Amino acid sequence: MRHRFPRLSRLGASLALALTASIANLRADDMTPRQQRQPCGSPAALDDGWVTASPESVGMDSERLCGIAARLSLRSSEVHSVVVARHGRLVFEQYFSGIDQPWGQPEGRTEFTATTKHDMRSATKSVTALLVGIAIDRKLIASANEPVVKFFPEHHQVKSAGWDAITLHHLLTMSSGIKWDETLPWTDPNNDEPHLAFDADPIGYVLAKPIAAPPDTLWTYNGGGTDLLGNIIEQVSGKSLEAFAREVLFEPLGITDFEWKTYKNGKIAAASGLRLRPRDAAKIGQLVLDHGRWKEQQIVPAEWMDQSIAPHFQAVGYFGGTLFYGHQWWVGRSFAAGKEIRWAGAFGWGGQRIIAVPDLDLVMMTTAAQYGQPKEGLAAMDILTNIIIPAVRDAH
Repeated sequence: MRHRFPRLSRLGASLALALTASIANLRADDMTPRQQRQPCGSPAALDDGWVTASPESVGMDSERLCGIAARLSLRSSEVHSVVVARHGRLVFEQYFSGIDQPWGQPEGRTEFTATTKHDMRSATKSVTALLVGIAIDRKLIASANEPVVKFFPEHHQVKSAGWDAITLHHLLTMSSGIKWDETLPWTDPNNDEPHLAFDADPIGYVLAKPIAAPPDTLWTYNGGGTDLLGNIIEQVSGKSLEAFAREVLFEPLGITDFEWKTYKNGKIAAASGLRLRPRDAAKIGQLVLDHGRWKEQQIVPAEWMDQSIAPHFQAVGYFGGTLFYGHQWWVGRSFAAGKEIRWAGAFGWGGQRIIAVPDLDLVMMTTAAQYGQPKEGLAAMDILTNIIIPAVRDAH
């Protein structure tokens, strides 16, 4: 037919091209001018305190950042969000749909956006440590060298021998030496963590734990110590942990939409219960870079912020033993662009990561649902090392 009626064939082709162009024009007309020129990962304007900018304006390669989604797809990562800030400006954010296990809610698929809150899980510990520093700065607590038992006289009868030597510093650095194990299955009665959620007196449970080693000699990951710190803050402030955090940390950061969940026993989960928008969580990372300042306000004392990300212990047995531990903050490094890059991070189960890279003045925040996966959090560190850090085009 094409050979017999060449003019009809050419006419049909012309009509098809015209129809395709018309559809494309209609689609373009349906888009707002901003959508038509919106580059990959361009941050939304939410009036939440962040100044937004293009990656190029802060010395980063936007094309390289746009490869994040493809890189994540290689690992079937179940990452829900990636947020990047540099030089105090938000330059990239990307959100994905996925199966989530939000605290206290049934598992289900969620379409994540810039305004969707996400569980922070144990990244909450890093926030609680900042609140301790603020409480010390406000003279509510004398110092991190205060003995823990001073704040719990009503538990004198249950505390194990050796607790008198344990200070807030030991809880902050997870070097208290108490016998504690969170590595067992959640249903195992020997897993200490569920006791924080279900025991009528979780404080008594923690203080009754035997001492396995003298303080400052053994590092053991321990959410029970963090819950003690949260309770101490409530005692000295006369407020709930959530109310104190709102007043001294979140409101100054312009964080208005957050949750701090409680356990089944009604106690606030100081070690794991925080839910934040990823953009707001990234502000915590910016505090690290700016030595506790946000905009023109000193929110966390500079000395405390710097001490929090200084290595105090080798985190033996975690993530291959390559990490150090500060005041409830992880300290590590990536090998990128032919050199080692230092960073500090708040880590939460399932792939929640707030990473501050001081030498590059860079923040990366990710949320995910890699719960129970043997390499949870790997995807976040992969894109940090292989895409985000190499996307930096200058050295400062």
